[in-house]
Amino acid sequence: MSIFVNKNTKVICQGITGTQASFHVQRSLDYGTKIVGGITPGKGGSMHLNLPVFDTVAEAVKETQATASVMYVPPQAVKKAVQEAVENELDLVVTITDRVPLKDMLEIKAMLKGAKTKLIGPNTPGIITPEEARLGIFPENIHKKGDIGVVSRSSTLTYEAVLEINRAGMGQTSVVGLGDDVLIGIDFVDVLTAFHADKKTKAIVMVGQLNGGFEEAAAEWYKSIPNKKPVIAFVAGNAVPFGHKMGYAGDILTKGNISVLDKKDILAAAGITVVNNVNDIHTELAKLK
Repeated sequence: MSIFVNKNTKVICQGITGTQASFHVQRSLDYGTKIVGGITPGKGGSMHLNLPVFDTVAEAVKETQATASVMYVPPQAVKKAVQEAVENELDLVVTITDRVPLKDMLEIKAMLKGAKTKLIGPNTPGIITPEEARLGIFPENIHKKGDIGVVSRSSTLTYEAVLEINRAGMGQTSVVGLGDDVLIGIDFVDVLTAFHADKKTKAIVMVGQLNGGFEEAAAEWYKSIPNKKPVIAFVAGNAVPFGHKMGYAGDILTKGNISVLDKKDILAAAGITVVNNVNDIHTELAKLK
């Protein structure tokens, strides 16, 4: 099984005719993702990558019955694009774009509250269910189908975690990149909840970072649930001196007073297995065999 997307998920692409969208949509199509159309205002009625192009999400959903969207749009266009997705009750939206204005993200968070739509991102590699669906920019060739879920706040380290799972002779159910920004859509708790509900997922690899309080919230949730699946966590930022501000908005909010060691201690106290090096993930996974 998987979480959020699978081989049957019908996907549309917002901003499909752009250069990056064209490149990654074609790769996703080649991977087997069920992309059924795209949206570029003013180009409705045309074809691109052998897919129909629509002017609006409403038209695309009506014609294709899509339930998910991946968007490659400029930062200033993200709020409007997410609003269209929410209004048309898509189940999932993946926003690759970085540098989305903080004010826009505050408004996006407000419109998502109570909505059917879940947002992954912004500033994320997206989500991939190996051999089934790829929404985003994941290097699809490194992923293998298996029973380990992955959720990460660090884009590049997501790939490292996947390679560690492969190194342990295992594969992944789904891999979710939450996004690096201080304000994001779904978080660790949302994804951990979904992995715990997925019968195929037997264990979870979680990659955190210094920015924000997402890891602490995850630890609190994990500690509170009765039936726990094993979680192996790595928190990036060991080399950062205590009190040093990285420049992340989340780090500025905490005044640099939350160290990586603090996060590790909190996760470990909740019953999560914490590794000090990303290369130790495969060792802990091997123990689960």
